[in-house]
Amino acid sequence: MNNSKIKKMRIPVELRQLQKSQNEHGISCNTLSSSPDDFTALEAYIPGPKGSPYEEGIFKMSITFGEQYPFRPPTFKFITPVYHPNIDSGKCFVQGNLIAIINTFKAGKICLDLLRMPPTGSYNPAITLESILLSIQLLLANPNPDDPLQGDAADLFKSNRDLYNQKAREFVKQHSCLHEDMKVVDSGEVKENDVPAGNQEVKKKKLKLSYK
Repeated sequence: MNNSKIKKMRIPVELRQLQKSQNEHGISCNTLSSSPDDFTALEAYIPGPKGSPYEEGIFKMSITFGEQYPFRPPTFKFITPVYHPNIDSGKCFVQGNLIAIINTFKAGKICLDLLRMPPTGSYNPAITLESILLSIQLLLANPNPDDPLQGDAADLFKSNRDLYNQKAREFVKQHSCLHEDMKVVDSGEVKENDVPAGNQEVKKKKLKLSYK
């Protein structure tokens, strides 16, 4: 059986499993294509972990499955900007001329062992989509400042935890959709007037899984 057939069989099963446990972790995931057989790209919404500076936010992610999946990991990226040591902001500041360069390729990249192949990572074909999403949710609450993608966030996390938490919470309010503003109706869609003005990216997006 080739990789394409494995992908078409495996991903729907994993999405159904994710749906079954959605009440436990609040994570939702949907296909982006209108074709029932296209599982190349997904979008996910991860609620911030309770007790963390991200707890009031809901964070949008993209998930892309390459030709070699499941033998190589999918690509996970945050669409919602996140202030976090292990999530790349895509910004590079040059102190001389103080020029900020936006690198859209790196923006949203996540530093996580499960997303890397051995020997530097721990991904293997048995790891599920749900396991990776839960690990990313856990990473929000437990940053690793010693393996950073945002150096300034890592430095602040080490030197002044209170200030780091404050800045992370400010990012949540500015960039993510807040829990109190997300109201999922019976149709599985977000009402247009329920989404705050600064968070139009989630307008009319389905947050409930459509698989039965």
